[in-house]
Amino acid sequence: MTSSHRPFGLPAAVAAAVLLSAAAGCSSPDATASVVVPSPPAEEAAFCQALAKELPGTVAGLARSDPEPGSELTAGWGDGAIVLRCGVPRPEKMSDPKAQAIEANGVNWMLERPEGSGPRFTTTYRKAYVEVTLDERYAHDATPLADLAAPVRKAVPPSL
Repeated sequence: MTSSHRPFGLPAAVAAAVLLSAAAGCSSPDATASVVVPSPPAEEAAFCQALAKELPGTVAGLARSDPEPGSELTAGWGDGAIVLRCGVPRPEKMSDPKAQAIEANGVNWMLERPEGSGPRFTTTYRKAYVEVTLDERYAHDATPLADLAAPVRKAVPPSL
């Protein structure tokens, strides 16, 4: 399958098709139980702390298993299969007009495919950037983003 470039704000059906074609061929991340904890400005950290209180105990059927070091700015499910970091810096890729995006339950996410790992998604149009990294089992499945959308919508207001 070939990947097509789509602008942010796509209808969900089109965005899902972009996700499926864009994520093809992703490799799995190194199995690790640690992540770099972001250090956002105070206002963004407050949104992230609110998000931490809203996060579910399971995502895509996987139980919560937070990475080390423990922080309100990070969360995980399935022993590293799904890792969330809140308050990350704005990715440079967001300036690329050809950046790929998906909409999941009212939250827009930019897609990146780092070499040597599964897909990485970062929220767009929010007052704090939330990053979700998935392992290869989710290369063709946006379910984790759908499960995280309601907490993100509730805790991190739009920047528009």
